[in-house]
Amino acid sequence: MDANLWKPIPGSIIPPMPARFFAPDLVGPDQPLALPPDEAAHLVRVLRLSGGDIVSVFDGRGVEYLARVETAEPRRVVVRPFESVKPPPEPKVALTVAQGLLKGRKFDAVVRDLTMVGAVAVQPLVTDHSEAHERDPERWMRVAVASAKQCRRAVVPLVRFPVSFRQLVDEDDAPLRLLLVEPEVAESNDSLGRLRNGPTPSAATLAVGPEGGWSAEEVTRACQAGFVPVTIGRRTLRADAVVVCAVSVLLFLWGDL
Repeated sequence: MDANLWKPIPGSIIPPMPARFFAPDLVGPDQPLALPPDEAAHLVRVLRLSGGDIVSVFDGRGVEYLARVETAEPRRVVVRPFESVKPPPEPKVALTVAQGLLKGRKFDAVVRDLTMVGAVAVQPLVTDHSEAHERDPERWMRVAVASAKQCRRAVVPLVRFPVSFRQLVDEDDAPLRLLLVEPEVAESNDSLGRLRNGPTPSAATLAVGPEGGWSAEEVTRACQAGFVPVTIGRRTLRADAVVVCAVSVLLFLWGDL
């Protein structure tokens, strides 16, 4: 059943769009499943659902089911999946976004938005111009889960532990590796549009700098390692905004928009 086409049955207690819950231990139909504590608390205390109510559960890896609540207690919720749900399709290209750490809670917004647009992984980066020191992958994963629930995506991107930009350059082996650079650094032919007539890769990595951008040494090192410098136009955008703009352009070029 396509969740996007879900319609209530006249006289049914099932809502038009059942509430969604992250269930990483989801096995399959007719297998009772205990929700994680935070998901259970949300179901009982926030949404005030109870036994017999219909919800949707997804495992974060692309599988989703309608499920009936069997037990609804403050610290324990058990559901029984009964019907497969077809979630929205994933993008054709498995895109990892390597983002320089940002100040404050801006990185939360980046994780939230990258989840919505379809990234498969987010790699936080420590760069020459990084001013942020926060390293909290567990919170970022919670942000990713919440975003996936909201946008009805059944895949939760992996938010990795921060690594140095040097490590990314030395170890990343994606078929296509892109380095987003500022307009003043870019050459005339560095627009993302240059990818329009190229082959669509199976996977790609997009590296995006922090508020202060890349250092000259980082740009040189990345290009020598095979990263392709690209820009999205003549204007310099905020670090927490430019990444979503760039990913959206890539999705369009690869036929996903």
